[in-house]
Amino acid sequence: MQFNEGKYVGDPINAVRIFNEKVVDELIVLDIDATAKNREPNYEMIGNLATECRMPLCYGGGVQTAEQVEKIIGLGVEKVAMSSAAVFDPNLVAQSAQRVGNQSVVVVMDVKKSGLFRRHEVFTHNGTKGTGIGPGDFAARVQDLGAGEVVLNSIERDGKMNAYDLDLVAQVRDRLSIPMTVLGGAGSLDDISELIERFGNIGAAAGSLFVFKGKYRAVLINYPSQEEKLSLFRCGT
Repeated sequence: MQFNEGKYVGDPINAVRIFNEKVVDELIVLDIDATAKNREPNYEMIGNLATECRMPLCYGGGVQTAEQVEKIIGLGVEKVAMSSAAVFDPNLVAQSAQRVGNQSVVVVMDVKKSGLFRRHEVFTHNGTKGTGIGPGDFAARVQDLGAGEVVLNSIERDGKMNAYDLDLVAQVRDRLSIPMTVLGGAGSLDDISELIERFGNIGAAAGSLFVFKGKYRAVLINYPSQEEKLSLFRCGT
């Protein structure tokens, strides 16, 4: 929750197996502590996840070089996400895209409000370091550099399950022509429906929604059925 409060939900390989059974559309695995602790990607874990995963897999966390991106793709992962590294070394986005293709390069933007005027700003290192960069400007920049997708994460809504920040989404969506996925705040399928209804062709991601159930947040991995998903998509047409 907001990069602060963690809750154990089980072994990641076992979670992947359950998501396989539920025919999940795509899985994003983010090692949120890797960069903050100056840790390289765990290639053994990534390889095991890729072997088990039957859906497109995106991995992020600790990625600092184009060589690492290429190595991770070589393990069977479809997409590699970068966050802090894309801020401090924007050329990494372009270099990675040249090596593995634009479609495999994802930039994650962790955003929250800051300053006297409470403007949205891109943060790194688990939301502890401000960059002074607005999310719309940053999204446009990484798109120009060759990113194939942007994931927009609202730190203030992370784990809260109190709906997506649609005003934040609007700031970024207008600046992009590449695919965009929204993360942070989804607490029900109605929240996903509202996102799609307003923005149409957009990705809806969630963490807590798909691993917790009920007001006591009991651990129960879940995912909407095909019929439920189709009803969500129809609302945006």
